[in-house]
Amino acid sequence: MTSGIKPMLTCREFADFMADYLADELSPAIKDSFDEHLRLCPNCRRYLASYKETVALGRHAFEDYEAMLPPEVPDDLVKAILAVRPRP
Repeated sequence: MTSGIKPMLTCREFADFMADYLADELSPAIKDSFDEHLRLCPNCRRYLASYKETVALGRHAFEDYEAMLPPEVPDDLVKAILAVRPRP
């Protein structure tokens, strides 16, 4: 017999689900648990805010596709990055 009380997400589970939460890919039950944890946990609210800021800064860093590389960037590094990037 169950009590009907859902266990709250732990902070580690919260971190594991963060990307899916932001992509709106969580099931309704997990999203509800995530939202409840977020409401109750100030540390995870700060963590989510810093995660969102990091993602935004990462996107911003690559907005200028025509930007020139600084001359001190090694050619081998550029070749390695280009070799593993996804192709359209």
